[in-house]
Amino acid sequence: MANTTATGSATRRQRPVFATVPIAVVAAVLLGCGLPFPGPAQDGRDDKPPAVGSGPGGRNQSLGLNPAQELEVGRRAYRQVLREYRDRILSSDSPQTRRVQKVFANVVRAAQLPALQQEIHLRVGGYVFEWEANVVRDEQINAFCLPGGKVVVFTGLLPVAADDDQLATVLSHETAHALAHHASERLAREDDGSIGGVLRGLEYDRMQEAEADHIGVFLMPFAGYDPDAAVRFWERMSRGQRGGRLPEILSDHPSDATRVNNLRKWAPAARAAKQEYDAGHIAPVGDNTREGRR
Repeated sequence: MANTTATGSATRRQRPVFATVPIAVVAAVLLGCGLPFPGPAQDGRDDKPPAVGSGPGGRNQSLGLNPAQELEVGRRAYRQVLREYRDRILSSDSPQTRRVQKVFANVVRAAQLPALQQEIHLRVGGYVFEWEANVVRDEQINAFCLPGGKVVVFTGLLPVAADDDQLATVLSHETAHALAHHASERLAREDDGSIGGVLRGLEYDRMQEAEADHIGVFLMPFAGYDPDAAVRFWERMSRGQRGGRLPEILSDHPSDATRVNNLRKWAPAARAAKQEYDAGHIAPVGDNTREGRR
């Protein structure tokens, strides 16, 4: 796993870690914890992952893990992350943790709205999300969300997210990765299905990053945050490249110009969707839009 090593006031960055951290952890869990890759159903139960079907926005999406497997992978990966950072996890009553958990709780409430799930066309039926956020003391400008909803935020991100609207930009983006089952989708995309193939290919690609931006900016107004803050935040991140130092949160993401232009286009649509919802013009149809939570 990528990491950051500090020596005095100097910092040596070994590699960008945004998005690749959770995928690397998921791969390690699949390799080392005894959880099998999807295969024939046992004891008569249909444990196979979903076939190709409608994903976010109505696109086709094939997944490599069924809901139970995805949840278990996320749980085990989160335990591994907590072990790695155990000496640097901030207490629940620290100001940084309280800030992150307040904003995250609002994002989660938005993600649970059946009408919004329906509008985004999220595949949530039968899935359990155990939403939880922790903050790690580390200067990385970074955050990630594991399958099943476990979020880690590094303290280096917090001063850069100038206000709660900008912090919501990041947390909504990360939440979107879990809602869209991007890690499971990456597993399904491997051509040969081998362990080596999984390790070679497990990174969120630019399509998934753009999709997380799109879903995230729609979550923001429903969570009570200004979607235009997403433009301000990512412009701020792009300025971090000056001097040759790329913030981890920009690694493997769409180009700055593409991302900002997309967000400028999507933010008004997200705000309009919230206005339509408030006016009672958007309502869920049927029970199949309800989230499979417990």
